[in-house]
Amino acid sequence: MRLLIANGYVIDPTQGVNGGRDVLIEDGRVAALFKSGEAAPEGAEVFDATGLVVAPGFIDLHTHLREPGHEYKETVASGAAAAVAGGFTSVCAMPNTDPVNDNPAVTSFLVEQALAAGFANVFPVGAITKGSKGEELAEMGEMKRAGIVAVTDDGHPVPSPGLMRRAMEYARGFDLTVMDHCDDRTLAASGVIHEGEWSLRLGLRGRPALAEESDAMRDCALAELTGARVHLAHVSTRGAVEAVRRARERGAEVTCEVAPHHFTLTDAACEGFDTDTKMNPPLRSRGHLDAILEAIADGTVDAVATDHAPHHADEKDIEFDHAAFGITGLETAVGLALDRLVHGGRVTLERLVELFSTNPARIFRLEGRGTLRPGAFGDVTVLDPELRWTFDAARSRSKSRNTPFDGWTFRGAAVATVVGGRVVYVREGRGAAASV
Repeated sequence: MRLLIANGYVIDPTQGVNGGRDVLIEDGRVAALFKSGEAAPEGAEVFDATGLVVAPGFIDLHTHLREPGHEYKETVASGAAAAVAGGFTSVCAMPNTDPVNDNPAVTSFLVEQALAAGFANVFPVGAITKGSKGEELAEMGEMKRAGIVAVTDDGHPVPSPGLMRRAMEYARGFDLTVMDHCDDRTLAASGVIHEGEWSLRLGLRGRPALAEESDAMRDCALAELTGARVHLAHVSTRGAVEAVRRARERGAEVTCEVAPHHFTLTDAACEGFDTDTKMNPPLRSRGHLDAILEAIADGTVDAVATDHAPHHADEKDIEFDHAAFGITGLETAVGLALDRLVHGGRVTLERLVELFSTNPARIFRLEGRGTLRPGAFGDVTVLDPELRWTFDAARSRSKSRNTPFDGWTFRGAAVATVVGGRVVYVREGRGAAASV
């Protein structure tokens, strides 16, 4: 099978490509990049990308697919469908399922479900500890052989420095990145909103920035001690990004991601007690949001990840204190980034591709991803940076609708998604590929 993505503006930071090119994909792999206008290979299916940006497939490092155990919220198939609709060719599935992905049987199940779905690539992330209980290390080696690409107890921070040190040393032996949800539970207590002006105004229990920052500083110090690769999930505070900066200056191999809601909304969005603004980490104050934007612009932040966390309406349509944490994000992340970061003058399109594709592939060592070099997997995200569109949650491909961005209008979107040389998604009204 041959696919030619023709007449597009290709951005590939791994090759220094930033200009008009045609991309030829054969048998699921990138075969070549041509100067636009050269003759198309015979028998190729052609996708006309005139006026569009063509990039290596976008990768979400942080997705909750809920299966097994919570299929009423999301399944591997529905989550993968939402992913390609949002421009993601690959997602990394968090292990907080039921049962937890702490053994090769669950890992293999996820791999098989993803292959059966046939949308985005799904890379399972294994648990650091058995049951994510923070007591005993999981069998990382067995899970890696089954297909995991990293380890984390996301949603359940590793409680003790000693256990985290052993986890880092163990993971290093298997060449796995350790991803951590930084949140000292003794400081966070039962807080449901950022501790500050709005928690006082609304009479809600506050969750201090220090809960995240203290764990971030701990993990950075342990990364320096152990030499392990450490990735901090969904950083949201000034102190957390500063900890990453300082750790790198000392030579530690530390990376971090941010979620779009943390560079878009502040805790003031919680004013109306809308539970779709309740998430963990919580929306922060303006000072923290500005620090996140600065860290994105100066290169401290390595990746944008969705932290896609679907929930059933019954878990959200209750009192703010009792509602579930989290929002969906796979179908709005790219639009928010183009709108707020690129058109907001914070980053270039090339930097956007690094944040969504090149760097995520590097962080989790996803070989053959995040690049359009010949021989790489034929995963491509096609963008229209100028498209104005409105997100309608009712039409989402996810099984859940918990988003604060319903009805928002964006400038810029992913308009086509190619996985393994197959066009698996084309935005309505953009037309489809044709054989020539």
